Amino acid sequence: MSTVTTTPTAGGTPAEPAPSSGSRRPLRATRQDERYRRGVGRWFVLAAAILVALLMLSPFVIMVLNAFKSPAEYSQDGPLSIPKELYLEGVQNFWTRTNFPQKLWNSVFISALVAVFGTLLSLLSAYAIGVGRIKGRLWIVTLFLVANMLPQEALIYPLFDMAQKVGLSNSQWSIIIIFTVIQAAFGTYLLASVLGTFPPALLEAAQLDGAGRWRILWQVVYPIVKPTLGVLMIFFFIWTWNEFFIPLVMLTTNDTQTIPIALASLQGDRMMDAPTTNAGALVSLIPALIFFLIFQRTLTRGVTAGAVK
Repeated sequence: MSTVTTTPTAGGTPAEPAPSSGSRRPLRATRQDERYRRGVGRWFVLAAAILVALLMLSPFVIMVLNAFKSPAEYSQDGPLSIPKELYLEGVQNFWTRTNFPQKLWNSVFISALVAVFGTLLSLLSAYAIGVGRIKGRLWIVTLFLVANMLPQEALIYPLFDMAQKVGLSNSQWSIIIIFTVIQAAFGTYLLASVLGTFPPALLEAAQLDGAGRWRILWQVVYPIVKPTLGVLMIFFFIWTWNEFFIPLVMLTTNDTQTIPIALASLQGDRMMDAPTTNAGALVSLIPALIFFLIFQRTLTRGVTAGAVK
């Protein structure tokens, strides 16, 4: 049986009764119930995340299975069977038929330059719009957003015609210029929104110290938005690496084409070598995967840069 004790005050009047140990039990039970409910909810979230991860990994597993499977085994057992022996001729056929080292260099060269030039152009444009406070900045940002939403099919004819007139037909520089502008449209829209909320006190302090606009850009603005620029550079590289339609139209010879075009060349009108195609897709995926793993920390830092001040 629980007792309630009272403590007299200085005037002799008894104070409020102190709660006994038994009155704290419902509160502890409530906290335990809340923890239990949270624990059960977390298990459901974890199970759902594992299920989604398995669904996302299933195409890659099927690709790996068929990359090392012979055409006869693929036709007999189907795409979901485990290969009975290691078949490497599909990788060899893709490597020799498409001249993969040349295609790899073309993809790396184009994607890397587009990532660098697109990020630099995005920073300069967004600095003028977001920090420079030019007139009509809202309409300009909206124009960049609309331009980024245009389908490539609507742009290909004027782009091809202009490339021929300036002497960039079947040139990798035509792809670099086109995708630098396309990627910079998205980068400008994103960075202009970020720089539009840039603290004016920092800019005013730099101006009082005698810093010009160029110095403010590289010594004040750039260090703060550097993580975001790293994320943009990674995205620009991967997006350009996966581009297919415009490079297919603009690049007409084997020595200038990229990896996605090489994969498409393996498919005929009426037949397809599935093991060779899967082997090519696997080999083509490895460089992009290595690039992502190398810059994974940069991507993580850029995404979480604004989470903690």
